[in-house]
Amino acid sequence: MPLSDPTGYQHGQPRQTAILLVNLGTPDAPTSAALRRYLREFLSDPRVVEIPKPLWWLILNGIILPARSAKSAAKYASIWTPRGSPLQVGTADLAQAVGGELAARGHRVLVRYAMRYGNPSVASVLDELAQQNVTRVLLVPLYPQYCAATTASTLDAVTAWMRRSRRLPELRVLNHFHDAAGYIDALAEKIQAYWAQHGRPDKLVMSFHGMPARTLKLGDPYHCECQRTGRLLAQRLQLPPSAYAVTFQSRFGRQEWLQPYTEPTLRRLALEGTGRVDVTCPGFSVDCLETLEEIAVEGKQAFLSSGGKAFHYIDCLNAEPHWVQAFSGLIETHLQGWETTAPPDPAALALSRSLAAAMGADNLA
Repeated sequence: MPLSDPTGYQHGQPRQTAILLVNLGTPDAPTSAALRRYLREFLSDPRVVEIPKPLWWLILNGIILPARSAKSAAKYASIWTPRGSPLQVGTADLAQAVGGELAARGHRVLVRYAMRYGNPSVASVLDELAQQNVTRVLLVPLYPQYCAATTASTLDAVTAWMRRSRRLPELRVLNHFHDAAGYIDALAEKIQAYWAQHGRPDKLVMSFHGMPARTLKLGDPYHCECQRTGRLLAQRLQLPPSAYAVTFQSRFGRQEWLQPYTEPTLRRLALEGTGRVDVTCPGFSVDCLETLEEIAVEGKQAFLSSGGKAFHYIDCLNAEPHWVQAFSGLIETHLQGWETTAPPDPAALALSRSLAAAMGADNLA
């Protein structure tokens, strides 16, 4: 395979630093054909499905893709926005807001986003950055909790690009932020603001994306980091153990996954007489199919049809101002030692935060 050769390179160009935010991915459109392409790429990743490749190829192409593409397309269509996929729109907004905040703090950096599966791809964005003479990259997978299927897979995509490239940038990785004080505080502020407007529930359910149970036995820290996030958030909200539950959603296949499962938990709570549940998803930085459809629609139906009285879904942090500021501060700590700073511009800082506030209001609308 030929090595990448960024076009237009000129010796003596000023070196640049970039922050690359990477999210899971999304289809290009809510159509069966687009879902088929997206699911094939996603489910062909050996980090995601740890089944012998020849056997999985037959299952994926003979059963999964024909059966799931149209169904998944209908679900995406139900949450699609005029601007496109909620995950891509939200990730783009977060990148823009973080870029503005860092610039206002005096950092001369480029902030870009990519998708592990789908577009814009990690390789295409890294090619673009190479053309702009970026020689230092801070990689920020947008997964608060480290998991081999997400964080490590993102690194796989980056290193695959590096294997094809001649001129490699310095690389740093923000591996996880599941227990970062700014992240926990932002989650708590989001929930408290929601409760101030809508009242408090009988139970807060913190739903994280599920993984096969065997990943825990193989040494993946994901389960432990989810539990720590849940515990720290409950402490920050001053909730006793009886007032919240940590659960796992998005099961696939017949094998055992991390438990307790979200939907059965919602049904059980309703049958036990719990009147109102609020659900938050602290494993997702940006709202997506798994939060807006699986939880806000399917989870709500499961709870109410089992006898529950009221179900509330609390949005992800997305690009809300308090999170943008905290996240930018976390990114700043990983830029130390790289020359990126100029004197902060108070006017630019005020403008950045007013724009972030407006963006947060748009997300709530």
